[in-house]
Amino acid sequence: MEYSWQKTDTGLTTRIIICFAILTILYLGFITILYYLGLGFFPIVIISGAFILGQWFFSDKIVLWSTGAKIVPKDQYPVLHEIIERIVSTNGMHKPKIAVMNSRVPNAFATGKGQRSSVVAVTTSLVDMLDYDELEGVLAHELTHIKNRDVLVITLASLFSTIAWQVMQFGYFGGLFNMGRDRNNGAAFLIIILVAFLTWIVSFMIIRAISRYREFSADRGSAQMTGKPAKLANALMKISGSMNKVPTKDLRHVEGYNAFFIVPAFSGKSLANLFATHPPIEKRIERLLNMERSMY
Repeated sequence: MEYSWQKTDTGLTTRIIICFAILTILYLGFITILYYLGLGFFPIVIISGAFILGQWFFSDKIVLWSTGAKIVPKDQYPVLHEIIERIVSTNGMHKPKIAVMNSRVPNAFATGKGQRSSVVAVTTSLVDMLDYDELEGVLAHELTHIKNRDVLVITLASLFSTIAWQVMQFGYFGGLFNMGRDRNNGAAFLIIILVAFLTWIVSFMIIRAISRYREFSADRGSAQMTGKPAKLANALMKISGSMNKVPTKDLRHVEGYNAFFIVPAFSGKSLANLFATHPPIEKRIERLLNMERSMY
């Protein structure tokens, strides 16, 4: 018997296609602005090529480097490798690399371009906190992100957002400096700031548009892979319940990666809390427990 939550989810695929289309428009708009500001054809081609190659080859590596997560061999973390090997073998997936992040914030995330180049990362505190079945539920959640390819959209959108933020800062100070010397250059810098700001806003909205839905979808995928939705619900309760015990300094250190995490880490009442990238934990747990009840 197939339950309703075990059927294929086409909603996420539609959202991913739309988000990729918007990212493409953003990218073309960025190139157009460069041309409008007088940058030649060949410099644009070089910049565009470097940007595309950088995204494709280094976006996942940037995430790992910035979080401090390290790839770990099987003899160092045999349980993690064992769980993932069993899940991927029964679901026709390629085994991703496994990374561990030394952090007191219990969490997990996935990054990468596709199944063959993806990484599933967990924090040391998460491994210590969860039992075997709960850890299996969390890892299956992250593997669902890889299977659905939604992790690539979040990685690229986050990269766009980060670059746009840096350009805004550079453009602001460069604009102030050049306004006093050359009004034309100053105006060009102001245009760059405006474009970067719009890019940052749109990237942020893309992350928001897909993040909440993809978390529900990954919870559901975890339940499908393991057949134990209540175990993931238990894991979510443990992770969210322990956040207020984590030092604020540690939460602030990882807060910028909330779009990737299975449960967001907030250091307190902030704008990030108002614009959460995840659905309420209570709703996720309720859905998982409803799946569990439907099995009996």
